[in-house]
Amino acid sequence: MAKILIAEDERPINDLICRNLALVGHRTAQAFDGPQALALTEHETFDLALLDVMLPGCSGFEVKQQLPAALPVIFVTARSGLSSRLEGLGLGADDYIVKPFEILELLARVEAVLRRTGAGDASFSVGGCRVEFGTRRAYRAGREVPLTPQEFALLEALVRNRNLALSRDQLLELAWGYDYEGDARTVDVHIQRLRKKLGLEKQIETVYKLGYRLNTRGGV
Repeated sequence: MAKILIAEDERPINDLICRNLALVGHRTAQAFDGPQALALTEHETFDLALLDVMLPGCSGFEVKQQLPAALPVIFVTARSGLSSRLEGLGLGADDYIVKPFEILELLARVEAVLRRTGAGDASFSVGGCRVEFGTRRAYRAGREVPLTPQEFALLEALVRNRNLALSRDQLLELAWGYDYEGDARTVDVHIQRLRKKLGLEKQIETVYKLGYRLNTRGGV
């Protein structure tokens, strides 16, 4: 679980990012202009900052220049031009995401940066099971459960995006890849295998007419 600063002046977007990051287990702090973002970093320690480029008070680029050099930054902005991207990356940003964006893409980019910086989770536990990302192994009641590479890829997609309702097509893209041409019903087959092998019948929920969700919040 990481602590992430979200500096975005459009409150609906800021709230959306904050809500989804919280769902997958991160702690967040919100800023709505540049000076507020800088003030927060003076009093709190963060693992990552998401900065809009066009912030009131001072731009995201200016904020980046005043942040601690060790703090990873992802720019999230409507400015899609090459010059803007190059400027952001030239300032040392770890990534650059253009609005509008899919929330799953944002979560994946955040996870990728956290892994590179060593702030990502090495393992995750749910329903008596432990998932180890580095070794790609899963354990139930302390005993390893043999999973195929594809089963683990699906499990990891569910864990990384926990508490989010994911369609079968989204799970196919996350776990099988964009070039997979098989039937979406293969997701159902693999879900049933994961439920049985790991005893996660209650935690891996079926979302009516959509797909599945790994619920780690109990009865919520």
